[in-house]
Amino acid sequence: MTTIPTRELGTTGQQVSAIALGAMPMGSLTDEKTSVALLDRFVADGGTFLDTADCYAWWWAHGTNGGQSEELLGRWMADRRNRDDVVLATKGSATLRDPSRSWPAPDVEPDWTDARTQFVGASAPVLRRSLEASLRRLGTDHVDLYYVHVDDEATPLEETLEALAAFVEEGKIRWYGWSNVRTERLERIHELCDANGWPAPVALQQQHSYLRPHDGAASVSIVDERQLAHLRARPELTLVAYSPVLKGLYDMAPARRSGHWLLEPYAGGDAERRFAAVEAVARELGVPPTRVVLAWLLAQQDPRVVPILGTSRLDRYEDQVAAVGLELSPAHLELLTAP
Repeated sequence: MTTIPTRELGTTGQQVSAIALGAMPMGSLTDEKTSVALLDRFVADGGTFLDTADCYAWWWAHGTNGGQSEELLGRWMADRRNRDDVVLATKGSATLRDPSRSWPAPDVEPDWTDARTQFVGASAPVLRRSLEASLRRLGTDHVDLYYVHVDDEATPLEETLEALAAFVEEGKIRWYGWSNVRTERLERIHELCDANGWPAPVALQQQHSYLRPHDGAASVSIVDERQLAHLRARPELTLVAYSPVLKGLYDMAPARRSGHWLLEPYAGGDAERRFAAVEAVARELGVPPTRVVLAWLLAQQDPRVVPILGTSRLDRYEDQVAAVGLELSPAHLELLTAP
């Protein structure tokens, strides 16, 4: 049995498990029995940090706008009577105004280009409706961490921040965070919070892994060097990393991962050198490269990183959570940092 360590969420004093469990597929792609088994195992391993969103997962449940993951977590917490034992994070702003437009029939793929134009956004009334609906599905009177899921640049930041501050004041959320956001927007968020006396965000949820995005990568969702510098200057902001293992890219043969859509923002010489470094350490330790990547992320202290494990299979969870027991030597860390 694995024992997951803890670390502080920002500078809140709240300890969370050093690995979060992503509940995206639960209740849709992942059936109830498997989802419950994953949740029970995570808790048995010492896990406390659960991550979901109100839009999870319309793209696996045609004719819906999400909510399945929150509903399943609500049933599980009610059955286990453990709401106070977990740190519960959910998100708002990324449900769709008309999911049937982006996914008109179950026998075709969702149109993600269209979907990204349909997010409901982070205006005050939308966030309030979204949060209240999440609380009902989760069967609780508050969430511990509430994210703006997709940054809404069409709504004044002042409006969004004032709404979030009101939720904190009302006790409906304890803290909040941001996701899929540009660094300059984060800087402005902190300026506004300081100027108005509003609570500041304590978590940033972005795509983050061992590979580094190349110079031409244009994504608001992937941590780059500027954002790392912002995080280093803001210890009150914990980096919560989604897609930390890039859907298994590290374990794939080079020919198989070549051309993979997730590789595009990273592709180039730097990525190849980093793949080689991970594979060398993995061979020496006799473990999968993915486990080395997770152990490397867990070893990061500046900034601190909490990776999210998102899987629909118990065996994959067991393989990945074993990273907490993988000790990388100073020589390993130097090799991984050198490229």
